[in-house]
Amino acid sequence: MNTKQPRYKLSTIFFTAVLAVFCTTQSSAQANSCAAHPESQKLDYWLGDWAIVAPGGAADASSQVSRSLDKCVVVENWKGEQNHFGENVFGYSAGDKSWKGFFADNRGHVHVFVDGHVSAGKAEFEGPSRSDKGEKELNRIRITRLSNNKVEQTWDKSTDNGATWKRLFRLEYTRRPS
Repeated sequence: MNTKQPRYKLSTIFFTAVLAVFCTTQSSAQANSCAAHPESQKLDYWLGDWAIVAPGGAADASSQVSRSLDKCVVVENWKGEQNHFGENVFGYSAGDKSWKGFFADNRGHVHVFVDGHVSAGKAEFEGPSRSDKGEKELNRIRITRLSNNKVEQTWDKSTDNGATWKRLFRLEYTRRPS
């Protein structure tokens, strides 16, 4: 009796085993990716190309909001008046089940938002910073979906640890046609 198996059967068995391991690894990686978690997609209403206006102001600001890092973060690149521009990055932290954010502009302003919550059509982020005079402040940014093609962003500051808030600005985003 011949105990040797034909070569093609061994290679078929080997190929099948390798394919099974690869598919299991890929499925596991996809299950752990941000795209597989609905919570990390709750800010998707903000994705797009936007014209921005402050009520009563000129419509000369713009924003492009997109996904990055395998859909783990939402990145806003914005351009305002008088050569003012910046980047905002927001991401969902699966470890503590909250959103985090980071704001930086070309004028040396940096804000970190350590506490964020996003629900259907509404996002709110808060975080501490210091004023130009070195005083402690608390920042709060809200991004609210008004319709499929309109979003409102507000930024408030508190100098008394959130007891009272002062509105810094309110912006209206209008989606540009694709």
